[in-house]
Amino acid sequence: MSVDTTSDLTIKPTDLRGILKYVPMFRGQVFVIAVDGSLVAHEMFRNVLLDIAVLRSLNIKIVLVHGIGQQLRELGESRNVEISDAYGEGATDEITLQLATEATATVNLQIVQGLTKNKLRCAATNAVRSKEIGILRGKDQQLSGNVDKLDIKLIHQLLDNDTIPVVSPIAFNREGNSLRINSDLLAAELASNLDASKLIYLTTHDGLQLEGNLVTNLLVADLEALLKDSASSSIPERLRSKSTYAIKAIRGGTPRAHILDGRIFGVLLNEIFDKVGIGTMVYNNDYESIRPAIPADAYAIFNITRNAVQSDALLERTQQYVESEIANFYVYEIDGSIIGCIHLRNYEGGKTVEIGSVYVQTFYQKKGVGRRMIEYVCQEVKRKGTTRVIALTTQATKFFTAVCDFKEGGYKDLPAERADEAQRNGRNSRVFYLDLN
Repeated sequence: MSVDTTSDLTIKPTDLRGILKYVPMFRGQVFVIAVDGSLVAHEMFRNVLLDIAVLRSLNIKIVLVHGIGQQLRELGESRNVEISDAYGEGATDEITLQLATEATATVNLQIVQGLTKNKLRCAATNAVRSKEIGILRGKDQQLSGNVDKLDIKLIHQLLDNDTIPVVSPIAFNREGNSLRINSDLLAAELASNLDASKLIYLTTHDGLQLEGNLVTNLLVADLEALLKDSASSSIPERLRSKSTYAIKAIRGGTPRAHILDGRIFGVLLNEIFDKVGIGTMVYNNDYESIRPAIPADAYAIFNITRNAVQSDALLERTQQYVESEIANFYVYEIDGSIIGCIHLRNYEGGKTVEIGSVYVQTFYQKKGVGRRMIEYVCQEVKRKGTTRVIALTTQATKFFTAVCDFKEGGYKDLPAERADEAQRNGRNSRVFYLDLN
């Protein structure tokens, strides 16, 4: 897949209103950004640093972790030395640790120099204490390490003083000896312990892809299942590592983890300040929610359903109607943006409930959003004593039958009041129902 390094994906001035709603949300939050060594060596890294400068100008706190895989491999080749492991995942022998220390110094210098050019304060730290992995699956990991302790107080002091901590994959143990740590793991540990709102992996790979298509949003449980599936062997090894530690961070309390191709111009800004994004975002259930609508949602509901009204997929509802019925709407919200809605109407004292105005924004269609909304409201109304859910539609026949397991019926399956209304309005809607056992 070719990489677009042009500015076509740059956020346009007309998008600024959309950006502004995210600024209060992220102001003062901590983002842990992990940069592969291969990206530091890439010509587009200077644009990543510009993006970081923008984030800092918005008072977003940045912790920067870097890898050294490419630099370590190149050093080994130039010195005609066989390294034991390039990424800190296997055993690290003495000569590999020496070259890794040299590679770290080089990458640190490049990053600090780049941040300085963008007028950003930064500091390399000894905030990570390491410990030997020891013997793993019968093999001595030698000088490879895990995180033993993080000096969270020191990192927060730097962040509170507008300084970016730059964290390397070489850390010291209790005796002051150096150990090599995998940078993906290190970033995940920092994100969890700093209560970061985002963990962002910047690499020189495309985001996660399934069957050749970029996966933009992925529930953490689905990613876990994907990694266990033998088909996931098609995921590049470096992205498997990032996926594994993205899961670790999310299970440790970080709400969202992103895997992005850092070679794309403006990748950080487009991923963070656009609700669609251009990479892969892994999230927990707290990120994605279906909830009852509130009065402030009325305009958003009216606005997102207008396209469906124009195509005659939904019956036209005025904003005033939506406002008057707001207590009977549910919305599907992602990161503060409403991307779907559903309306409920009670009959026969609540024994029968009609679901209507089911709509999902175009980009999120065919991703299970509509099905999850219907499953959710069916559970909710069943809990309140509803025994049958009905739906009338002119265009969503397959959705209700094949996706949501509704049965097709007729006007005889409707409450008398609703049957009369349907016959009068002339829409010739087809009738579907689901009995809640």
